[in-house]
Amino acid sequence: MPTLRSGLVIAGAYADKLRRTAFAQLRGALKEGIIKPSEVAFYVAQLNKVLYRVFVDELRIDKGDVVRVTIDYEVKPGAIEWKFDTLRIEAFRRLPDEQIKEVLGKVVAQAGAIMEAAVQYSIEKVGETADGDQIFMLKLGEREVGAFEVIPVDQELAYIKKGAALEPSPMIVEKIKLALNGRRVEDVLRENIETFTRSARYVSREEAEKIIEYIKARAAEVAKEEVVEEEG
Repeated sequence: MPTLRSGLVIAGAYADKLRRTAFAQLRGALKEGIIKPSEVAFYVAQLNKVLYRVFVDELRIDKGDVVRVTIDYEVKPGAIEWKFDTLRIEAFRRLPDEQIKEVLGKVVAQAGAIMEAAVQYSIEKVGETADGDQIFMLKLGEREVGAFEVIPVDQELAYIKKGAALEPSPMIVEKIKLALNGRRVEDVLRENIETFTRSARYVSREEAEKIIEYIKARAAEVAKEEVVEEEG
């Protein structure tokens, strides 16, 4: 049975490392058509949701701390089955092993539910562009972890022009239709976030950060223009 190993990596980069390693290990299966690249990216992202719960929510690992992850898995047509009973984590920080084992025991027991559940993002509208696109920030708790640029058509329809998130796994979404049915864009975004993750492109953290900075800059340009107009 194959094993996915992150090696020693800073906590802020483990998602990228696991994704690259998985693609390298599954080169043969990809070539044979047993599994598609988008499916590999999706199932690694699902694993990263579980790891995010361990590192961020439970152990409070800082991005600069060093971690090492190993887990066995089985490749099936169109899917990866993670063997969570083999999941091992080393965290190179002053944390008692007992604490890690306790957290692992609790989270692994909930692994299936965590992967199925939607990530509890909050969404906040921060502005509009000069051409009427709406800009939304994505948050986990108090942390800004993503941004969306949405084109409103009318009370019934809008489109996600482009969006990206950094956590739990870096991803990019674009050109997605939103059926509003008279509701607010942010409410529809929040309700459908798990659907977006299935159509997202899972990318490097650097690529996702570039999209987020671009979207934030779009909103900042309008704010700057408004200040200039007021001063005038």
